[in-house]
Amino acid sequence: MTKTVTYVEMTDPSQLVPGVPVPGLRLVAAGGDLHLVPDLMARIGAPYRWRSARRSPQEWQAWFAEHPGRTCWLLTLADEPAGAVCYDLHPDADVEIRTFGLLPEFTGKGIGGHALTLAIRQGWSLVPGVRRVWLHTSSADNSNALPNYHRRGFRTFKTEEGDY
Repeated sequence: MTKTVTYVEMTDPSQLVPGVPVPGLRLVAAGGDLHLVPDLMARIGAPYRWRSARRSPQEWQAWFAEHPGRTCWLLTLADEPAGAVCYDLHPDADVEIRTFGLLPEFTGKGIGGHALTLAIRQGWSLVPGVRRVWLHTSSADNSNALPNYHRRGFRTFKTEEGDY
């Protein structure tokens, strides 16, 4: 299947255009307790055929181990899991939002803008001197993803087309 992959970035925290606040929506560190993350990411990615929807336990272990700076956070609404955000810390204080998504039952409810706002703010605060926060999305993801990223202040810096 041919997809377009779009890479977006922010190079200063002042570029963030916050979404409308959603009472009760929080971003909570998963810490060392990552047992919820694979299930959440599998459920988030299933509608879009993300690899996370098909990973075996061994593949999850490898995914967590492949990047020593990887950290995961849970989006919660009224203390119930609503989504997940995982970050990769790169050299030169680059922070990649490796995964961002809401569980299917929380999409289309007007919380994505605030969820992304929380994720971006956290990205800027993960390490001192962050110089950019970035991520990628594809044409196979939720159709609201790229417009939400642009509304929050991300700008496109690269696109690629190919069979993925």
